[in-house]
This record gives sequence, C-alpha cells and structure tokens, in this order.
Amino acid sequence: MRAIQVTAPGRVELAEVPAPRPGPGEALLRVLFAGICGSDVQTLRGTQPFASYPRVPGHEFSAEILELPADAEDAAGFSVGDLVTGVPYFPDGTCYSCRRGLTNACERNQTMGVHRDGAFQELLCMPLEHLHPAPGMDPRDLALVEPFSIGSHAVRRARVAGGERMLVLGAGAIGMLTMLAARARGAEVWIADVLPARLALAARLGAAGTADLTTAPIAQVVQEATGGDGFDVVAEATGLPVSFTNALEAAATGARLVLIGNGTADVTFGPSVLLKKELEVLGSRNSRDIFPQLIEQISSHRVDVSPLRTRIVPLEQGPQALRDAAAGAGDDVKVLLEFPPAP
Repeated sequence: MRAIQVTAPGRVELAEVPAPRPGPGEALLRVLFAGICGSDVQTLRGTQPFASYPRVPGHEFSAEILELPADAEDAAGFSVGDLVTGVPYFPDGTCYSCRRGLTNACERNQTMGVHRDGAFQELLCMPLEHLHPAPGMDPRDLALVEPFSIGSHAVRRARVAGGERMLVLGAGAIGMLTMLAARARGAEVWIADVLPARLALAARLGAAGTADLTTAPIAQVVQEATGGDGFDVVAEATGLPVSFTNALEAAATGARLVLIGNGTADVTFGPSVLLKKELEVLGSRNSRDIFPQLIEQISSHRVDVSPLRTRIVPLEQGPQALRDAAAGAGDDVKVLLEFPPAP
C-alpha cells in the first residue's frame, strides 16, 4: 500500500510500505480523508522533539471499517462498512496522570504521526476502543473532529460561559475551531491574526469581531471590543512569545487565559501582571472524552466546520502539500488529503 513517509527532517515521499494486519481487538480501516496538522509540519521540519524517522504523519482522519475482530463480542457496536474516526492518543494507563483520569496528559503518551505511524497511509489498524462511529456524516467533516476536540477541550478547560467576551489569538484551524466551540456555548468571540484572508473567513463563521495585528495593536483591539475592560477569556493558539504577551495585555482583571499553541521559544514577561489582574492561566493538552459530543454537534448542523476545509488534494500530491505547509505557503486553514476509493 501507499503511505506518505517523512524519511528524515526535510525529506518526505510517497512510499510503498507493507499493508498492516490488525491485532487482537483492532479493526482494519481504509482511510478516506486526513488533515495536515502543525505537528506533521514539525515532523517534516525536524522540530518535533518526540518524532523518530522514518515516520508516517497524520492523526486527523476519517475512515471506513474493512475488517473487524473475529470475536463478535470484541466487535460489539461496529460493522464492516461503518464510517469512523479515531482518538489518536495512546496513554499508558499507569502513570500518575492516567491514574487521576488525566489520560490526555499521560506522561508517556504516544500520539499517531509522532511517536508511532499515523493516518497518512491507505490502510490503518486501530483498537476498537479508540474508534467513534459517525453514520451519515460527511467524511471530510469527520476528519476535522480531532482538531475540533483540541479547541473544545481548551474551551472546556477555560469554563467559557454564555455572554462572556473571549479573544482567540491565532486564526489557524485550531484557533477557528476554538472560536466555534466557544460560540456554541454562547460566548461573544473576537479573533486576531496577521492574515487578512483567515480573518475574513472567521468573520463569515460568526466572529463578533476580527483584528489584523499587523495594523491594530492589541490595546486598540481591547478598546474597540470591550471599551477597555479586557476580555473575560483569552485563548492563545499560536505558541508565539508575542502572542502570549498580547494575551496578558488583552485579559481583563480576573480573566482566564488558556494556552493551546505549543511554542518552543522562551517568553519574557513581568509576572506582576498575573498578580495585579489576578489571572488564571491554564494549559490545554490534547483532549479526552469529547469525540461523541462533537460528532453530534457537526452531524446535527449546530456547528459547521466545512468552511475550514480550504483545500483538498489527492494522496499523490500529499508530499508537496506537506512541503508547502512547512514553508508557510498560502492562506489555507485546513488542507485535507483525499485517499483513493477501494478498487
């Protein structure tokens, strides 16, 4: 079968690899669509500290079940032909985090596409306990459930409530999906970025306001959106140092600041702002126990993620699409790889 492999930092190719065979309790899946994510870009760039090579990237996907375990009890609730997506995190279940139910923050977690091969391959094996069915759902939207879960988990961590004013810094896929998750809770959400095309899309998706940070300093955004009061919740979705300091400035007294962007650069700031504003700073990592809820929200059309699918390319063009993403090319929010139909 064919798979997209990052063979070394900076090198990616479409390769022929052996087809996998499912183990006990696993289903064999035919991948339909898979999204390119920031962690895939990091793997190609060589900036993902947990990646080893060669590696098949990808952890956002939709698929069709081709084969189930022979034991009918193990396969309960699933049928061949079901449309599914899967939770791509594999906690060890024994560390201190897992023992307290924080499986999303497992100390020895393995994530598809980083620690183990991911979904950028025609066939995939996954444990049934990781799979979630989505009958009748558009498989292109289903591939966005995992990134939607990242934004939704952050919104849940920040306890966003109806009527609150929220600022999302970063209008990439995660920032946009964070905005949609917060709007579903009734929050008034502004979003800021440096790319006008992404801000225009955010406005179409229902942002209460948008801000181009190349022309509007953060103080101006706070004044225009809140009359100078500051935002009740700020979500940082870029990982850039300047975005963190902007978040501190934009936050109201007593605000919650939730960090989603996985930055690697150090940030210098005066910690007294945390005391003066009595801020609550929250980290947000992966997600847990939320896929069924999000599938229902999308399937019932309460949340529309389809506009975020800004480009779909065939598998053959996947290596170049990944190179383009690593180069920072274009205004695309989410690029999906489309896998060929079964022969």
